[in-house]
Amino acid sequence: MTLKICWPRAVYGSVLLSLLSSISSFAQTSERYKINKGWRFERHETSHDDIRYDVRPEVTDRNDNIVADSKPTESVSVKSSNQTLKAWILPTANDFIKDPSKYYPKPTSEPVVTTPLVDKSYDDSHWQNVNLPHDWAIKMPFYKGENVPVGGGMGRLPVQGIGWYRKKLTFETKDAQKKIYLDIDGAMSYSMVWLNGKLVGGWPYGYNSYRLDLTPFIQFGQENQLAIRIDNPTNSARWYPGGGIYRNVWIAKVNPVHIAHWGTFVKTPSVSTQKANIDISLSLKNESAKNQSVDLVTELYLLDKNTQKLLKKVAALSKQNIVIEANQQAKIQQETVLANPVLWNPLPAQNQQLYLVKTKLFQQGKLIEIYDTKFGIRSVIFDANKGILVNGKSIKIQGVNQHHDLGALGAAFNVRAAERQLEMLRDLGCNAIRMSHNPPAEELLDLTDRMGFLVIDEVFDSWERKKTPLDFHLIFPEWHEPDTRSFIRRDKNHPSVIAWSVGNEVGEQYTEEAGAKIAQKLYDIAKDEDDTRPITASMNYAKPQMPFPKVFDIVSLNYQGEGIRDAPAYAHLKGIRTSPLYPAFQKQFPDKLILSSETASALSTRGTYVFPVAKENSAPVSEGVGGNGALQQVSGYELYTAAFGASPDKVFSSQDKHPFVAGEFVWTGWDYIGEPTPYYSARSSYSGIIDLAGFKKDRYYLYQARWRPELKFAHILPHWNWQERIGQITPVHVFTSADEAELFLNGKSLGRKKRVEFEYRFRWDDVIYEAGKLEVIAYKNGKEWARDIVQTTGEATQLVLKADRKSIKNNGEDLVFVELSVKDAKGNMVPTATQEVEFEVLGNGELVATDNGDPADLNSFILPTRKTYSGLALAIVKAKEGKKGTITIRAKCKGLKSSEIMIQSVEF
Repeated sequence: MTLKICWPRAVYGSVLLSLLSSISSFAQTSERYKINKGWRFERHETSHDDIRYDVRPEVTDRNDNIVADSKPTESVSVKSSNQTLKAWILPTANDFIKDPSKYYPKPTSEPVVTTPLVDKSYDDSHWQNVNLPHDWAIKMPFYKGENVPVGGGMGRLPVQGIGWYRKKLTFETKDAQKKIYLDIDGAMSYSMVWLNGKLVGGWPYGYNSYRLDLTPFIQFGQENQLAIRIDNPTNSARWYPGGGIYRNVWIAKVNPVHIAHWGTFVKTPSVSTQKANIDISLSLKNESAKNQSVDLVTELYLLDKNTQKLLKKVAALSKQNIVIEANQQAKIQQETVLANPVLWNPLPAQNQQLYLVKTKLFQQGKLIEIYDTKFGIRSVIFDANKGILVNGKSIKIQGVNQHHDLGALGAAFNVRAAERQLEMLRDLGCNAIRMSHNPPAEELLDLTDRMGFLVIDEVFDSWERKKTPLDFHLIFPEWHEPDTRSFIRRDKNHPSVIAWSVGNEVGEQYTEEAGAKIAQKLYDIAKDEDDTRPITASMNYAKPQMPFPKVFDIVSLNYQGEGIRDAPAYAHLKGIRTSPLYPAFQKQFPDKLILSSETASALSTRGTYVFPVAKENSAPVSEGVGGNGALQQVSGYELYTAAFGASPDKVFSSQDKHPFVAGEFVWTGWDYIGEPTPYYSARSSYSGIIDLAGFKKDRYYLYQARWRPELKFAHILPHWNWQERIGQITPVHVFTSADEAELFLNGKSLGRKKRVEFEYRFRWDDVIYEAGKLEVIAYKNGKEWARDIVQTTGEATQLVLKADRKSIKNNGEDLVFVELSVKDAKGNMVPTATQEVEFEVLGNGELVATDNGDPADLNSFILPTRKTYSGLALAIVKAKEGKKGTITIRAKCKGLKSSEIMIQSVEF
């Protein structure tokens, strides 16, 4: 079977048209703007009010040091209570439930809420002043030791508790004829919204975006009080979720007749370089008491690739008249053909051309709304043997998994921080991202659209069976349909999104037909929302003969392709044990594309090494076998893995032996907060190719050698500062894109080696350490390809700062990332340096956070002092909002020469 999909991408974009006069009884303008500034915030560790979404089961086991591929368990049954607000929140979901007979009725009575925090009269002047996006936990101290409220699994930060956000809003009397909506892009979790003391609605799942109608509760021409309550339980996630309103919040003002929220879907059923057939689906809402007639005008524009501004009009559709019945919704279909389209291409191509559909609504000849839809034109074919073909070209998936946090910035989304992550992944040779295991910020998909990454967009980590006591399984029965539909409806027009995943390693893999029935239900919902993309769910247990994989369009395997605990070094471990299953799945499903949605789960800490070194090419980490429990370090030789994992070398071999596999998504691209396997007294993961601060681990170069074979480089490991190892065996490994390499120690050759099939590194495992210089000369096709040198350094004498940019915008959001390295007198980075450094920011900037990439560093991210880790540390700096001019960044350390750099804050 070959599955072909072609589509563009759309986003909401209302435009303020302030000069237009009113039309009939409707105001003419529509606008959407952020309300991120000037909130009041207060958090309590436990509930201090009478508000609950629903009754939760008692948590009797708070241990979160659980192997990631442990079998999920059945939910604990609890009875709901009349004292909860669930019945008043559920109607928010109705727009995303297809069958009206299943709508949740709104109770006829008002809920009983006695807390004064929702009232206009409450004095919140003693609360914190915060701006959104906001993560309440990231600036707070880490929990240390055992039996703490939040353990290593959720990142040891105080994400738990009840958070209240309050903001005053004013709406002019002329707005009374409009519909006023509140759009929340992400709030963690169980968010509930009040306006002027009245409950408006809410959304339990913290990763979904949602909209609420404020109109019935607004006091026009007066000050209105918005109050949002967040309830974030402990033991509700397997990684760091963050806490609070961690994405953007908007006000949208529209006419009673308007384009519905996420109301466009643009498809391209036929694409070539000669022409593209474009189908536009449009949902129009009439929220007035009378039938309304509107004229629809649609135009297509080419966008400038750099500025995303309109470049030129490329098509215009004929005007359509539509009559929409009172309080109803109309579905409109439009078609056009675009000649000689410029296609959107994924990496490594540099052309990510986007277009724009501009939809205009007129009433009685007057313009009442403009709705902008960006899109990219391309075709995607999923072929069981050839893999993924984009615009006819085969693209091997060289992907990574990414959690949603941004390191020292936490869960609060920041465009520049996300862009930096993608830039480093692009330089690695990565071309695809799997959003694990939840919907991302939409701005992240804007970045993947512009930068050319392919995306698997994922919605759930659990269904009815639980992985942690208070995870999504508690709300799955009522919310699986609205969460799935809203997730797809928001993201379905991004060209970077190539497939939907409705689950990750869910417990229903184990329950045979019962689990497959739930999978089919989610599959059908997803297909109903979008019939152009394949649907999948990632499997770490389900086998080819089981009913679960039969449901989905793509076979997505987590670790099963290369085998789980099947190599000799893993024989003593308990847990899932699986031989390499690529052939078995291909035999069972010859017409389905197969890819690895999670591979490797290799572990390491940057620049640290443990001896002796494993002779095997893959081994589970344990004490003395790649692991140092006292320092909470995993050896950077990049051979060691989680119990269920495999080294990159083992994964590469398995994929090369099965060329029909479409590619892999490595676990993970960047380290992330939480899930610190194997040391749960630490704060963050060990699995990233890049550490939490954004510094490259040695593994970066192993993947780069495979993913960018044309790049001329060689990389030696380990470092060569081993005074304590004089005369001892100290293996040397080389990662390079070459096919031959010769190693020299102090000018003496230690042998020239040729690459062997299914081996991906050069190893000299019997090197006797002596101080001096290691040099490798790499060859390709018999000719010199690249060189690398590692040498014993002198003592640390100086600090050196390096910024990733010379100027940043003064909008209070843009960031500069400043790398600090400790060097000797000759300018060589000292790889063993652990000096405590103090950062200082002067002028028009502010220090946001510091980090060093050490998973075991439990010093708060906001401290200006930080120990270097393997010779490096990081400072994150922003410009003071509205201030222009010089930002001076200094670093000093006792006994070392200090460093200073300057960047410019420029007008936004």
